[in-house]
Amino acid sequence: MKQEILHIESISKLADAFQLERPMHPLISLMDVSNWKYGKEWINKKITLGMYYVSIKDKSCGLEYGRNSYDFDEGVLLFAAPHQVITITQELNYNEIQGKVLFFHPDLIRNTSLGRSIDNYKFFSYDVHEALHLSDAEQKSISECFEIIQEEIKGRIDHHSKTVISSAIALLLNFSNRYYERQFNTRSLQNIDVIGKFDILIKAYYKDGSFAEHGVPTVEFFANKLNFSANYLGDLFKKETGKSVKEHINLFIIEKAKTLLLNQPQTIGEIAYELGFNYPHYFSRMFKAQTGITPLEFRQLN
Repeated sequence: MKQEILHIESISKLADAFQLERPMHPLISLMDVSNWKYGKEWINKKITLGMYYVSIKDKSCGLEYGRNSYDFDEGVLLFAAPHQVITITQELNYNEIQGKVLFFHPDLIRNTSLGRSIDNYKFFSYDVHEALHLSDAEQKSISECFEIIQEEIKGRIDHHSKTVISSAIALLLNFSNRYYERQFNTRSLQNIDVIGKFDILIKAYYKDGSFAEHGVPTVEFFANKLNFSANYLGDLFKKETGKSVKEHINLFIIEKAKTLLLNQPQTIGEIAYELGFNYPHYFSRMFKAQTGITPLEFRQLN
């Protein structure tokens, strides 16, 4: 029997479920995780939250996010978008962990500049093992953003509050973008190794006939093989190579197509099928977009 998922759509419902202090604002709350407690009745329970989640904690608090566990033992910044599945894997007592968790509902930022740009912060879809590891100075900046938000929540709510709070959240997220770029830089050698593994995977995918059998591989296919989220892998490639994963896939296809066009007697359609295209005109269109000429013109010119 499929396990039922508990859907918690508001911050007040979250507070009720975990017997937390009632929120001062209906759409946003900054919680001290030292006040969290959940017993054995919560073990293996799956929940989704109808809100964004940004947390900084000093160690694991017995949560599993998607298919991965929070297995860190140092301060990291974690992000989650609404409706991602979280599983509680162990009991938690008061003061067992230290840190802050910011919850904010999409309605808070609707019709704001942050609401229009929130999808650009792709780390909300990163896996937990791709969390942001902060330096002491970076932790201080994030904590200051949390303090601004907390002071505004505690203060008098007026017609400026929504703008001030959403601006403070945007500042926090922009700092996070900067720190993720630093993290990509400091992990450059590991990132290059990932790109090398991608190269091996795509060559193997072609060699074993998977292009023809299963079609052009997706970004998600390589992300799963390399144990990354699709968004994180895409950002890694963009940082290291200046091109997206999809662009690397297309470049591989074009280079393979050029070799086949010049060295094999197949028709353009047969080559298209071998490269994973169900419709040859899609292949011709992509080839021309990448090279400026059609496959037939390339063959005739060479």
